[in-house]
Amino acid sequence: MNNNQAPTLNEDFDSTSPFHRGEQAFQSLVGVRDQMERFGRRVIRDHMPDQHREFYQSLPYVFVGHADQEGWPWASILFGKPGFIVSPQATALDINTQVVKGDPLQDSLDNSTVPIDLGLLGVELTSRRRNRLSATVSQKEDKTLSVVVRQAFGNCPQYIQTRSIEWLDEANLPSPETSLLGNELDQAAMDLIANSDTFFVASYTANQTSASDESRGVDVSHRGGRPGFVRVDDQKTLTIPDYLGNYHFNTLGNFLETPKAGLLFIDFDTGNILTLTGRAEILWDSPDTEYFEGAERLWQFHLESGRWLKGALPFRFDFGEFSQNSLLTGSWPEAKKLEQSEKDRNQFLPYVVEEIENESSVIKSFYLKPQNPEHVPARYKAGQFVTLRIPPEQGDTQSKPVVRTYTASSAPSDDYLRISVKKEPSTSEDLPEGLVSNRLHRDYNVGDIIEMKPPSGVFTFDPAETRPAVLIGGGIGITPMVSMANEALAHGVKTRNMRSVTMISAAKSADQRAFFDELSNLEKNSGGYIKSYWALSQPEPDLKPGKDFHHHGRISKELLQAILPIDNYDFYLCGPVGFMQSVYDLLLDLGVQDANIHSESFGPSSLHRHAVGDEEAVENVQSADEAVVVFSQSDVEQSWTKDDGSILDFAESHGLSPDFGCRSGQCGACRTVVNAGELVHTQEPGVDLADNEVLICCAVPAKSEDGSMVEVTLEL
Repeated sequence: MNNNQAPTLNEDFDSTSPFHRGEQAFQSLVGVRDQMERFGRRVIRDHMPDQHREFYQSLPYVFVGHADQEGWPWASILFGKPGFIVSPQATALDINTQVVKGDPLQDSLDNSTVPIDLGLLGVELTSRRRNRLSATVSQKEDKTLSVVVRQAFGNCPQYIQTRSIEWLDEANLPSPETSLLGNELDQAAMDLIANSDTFFVASYTANQTSASDESRGVDVSHRGGRPGFVRVDDQKTLTIPDYLGNYHFNTLGNFLETPKAGLLFIDFDTGNILTLTGRAEILWDSPDTEYFEGAERLWQFHLESGRWLKGALPFRFDFGEFSQNSLLTGSWPEAKKLEQSEKDRNQFLPYVVEEIENESSVIKSFYLKPQNPEHVPARYKAGQFVTLRIPPEQGDTQSKPVVRTYTASSAPSDDYLRISVKKEPSTSEDLPEGLVSNRLHRDYNVGDIIEMKPPSGVFTFDPAETRPAVLIGGGIGITPMVSMANEALAHGVKTRNMRSVTMISAAKSADQRAFFDELSNLEKNSGGYIKSYWALSQPEPDLKPGKDFHHHGRISKELLQAILPIDNYDFYLCGPVGFMQSVYDLLLDLGVQDANIHSESFGPSSLHRHAVGDEEAVENVQSADEAVVVFSQSDVEQSWTKDDGSILDFAESHGLSPDFGCRSGQCGACRTVVNAGELVHTQEPGVDLADNEVLICCAVPAKSEDGSMVEVTLEL
């Protein structure tokens, strides 16, 4: 998506859609309009499925959004012992509780002369389950609020931190107290917001002619991240990142129609509630977006009015754990440091050696951290190199500092910067030992300082590319490949779109082989998207073929043909020039296009290239392109595409933790019952399965015969 481009709110929209005009505009902008329309018509209902009804009736609290008589949205929380919500029928809920004293919702219920639209969000923080409703108040009494459902749908739990609640003794409950803030935040409010990892946002569309009656109304949604993800700019303004979500765009779509928001922050330790209302502004061209990890775009909240509802909750929340998706995002303090690092990109800065690890008999890894705690490494791309400046040896007053470049073997997504250096021996009188590599191996220890410029270079890898990649590294040429493979996995976890990577590494022997365990773990954790193969020219006698290495000798045409299925790959080569030229020529002989071969070499040497003809890609005709996947036990219903990978990858990316073992279809630990629909295995299972079972680590929805949208339900 282009964050610098605002969607156009025109009249060319589908008025029968379950999404209103603003939501449709956002979906069109990011290229998912057709996909979401098909998905929405299947899963956004005018009634609650039985699982949703049971879910709401089991909750101790529910979040509610509404717009007051002056058109300002507010987010609220209603609570009671489980069972305080009752569903007499699939289109109705009765909420038996008293609104918190001082909450604007009570004023609206008391004074409104027309039916009030509500948005409801049921969240079970212990399990991250959540479901949403758009409804209208049908009846209100002293302690009962009845609503009629217009829309009901499930939601993805990506950024929810787990929490449990502990009810307080009713005899010791504090007396609720309301404190008006006016249009400025007090210090306590700013402190709460700045340290929050969770809040709730209410929004609505006031333009009822912009969509069908069913898709208009109020929404309340959860927002989560790492503490510090909401920036307090001043007493009136907050800046908030918007992360990759489920493409409904309920909140941002409402902002396009009605740029107002209600925010609810909870002090989970004290039970105090901070509720705010104000104007919402989407920042389409903010440079801050670039520096905030995980942000697709930013939006601002401008305060109009707020209230403290102190002592409001009769329970306290105990923190469980962060969502893995939240941990992959940033914070504003980190964004500020990163911005400064970009300004310092062309300077040598001091880095501390935090750790040194022997990768092989000839390769050492150096883990580096900025000496200044206010500095963070500048952003870079997998495959790029850093520039080191090494001073003369102690006592040498004649020599000048020596500059060398080394490829980063860490990934851009790692929280450290790592270089891996091969100790270059002297091979003749005309070719002495490597000056800097030997200095690093011999003289540098943990705690020493290395001056370094941030990574740069044109040999880079795009983990978002859809074409599968083959990474071929010889000797120390493995370093950029390790960075690329790690970044492919990190990007896949973050975006739920994993690029397929095959890694082929060549070394003389196991003694000189680096990153063997790291690559094995990458392969294990990738769910089959990353494959690692080793070619050893002189393997030790005790090594086991197929386990410790896969090929005896140099990389050959026969090896490439054996391990690479017919496909249209991007090839990445790095190593000594003779190694790369040999592999390059093999690839040309196999019909690979010159344009699909990317290379990096040491020193001034480069490949002698030749242009060749095109090669057609072979498509997998068994797998569906898109599907609706339902996990019946977890009450998750989401849109799947072939880029989401296996059902196991898909489940994990939506906050679930299914059992698994090998992730390669051999152990059977991820065996799962299929209740409806058909799935196919992307590789042959190594265990016997019943007709209604699949191994979700290598299963995907099967393509329908008539090309219609596929729907599958699994007992998960």
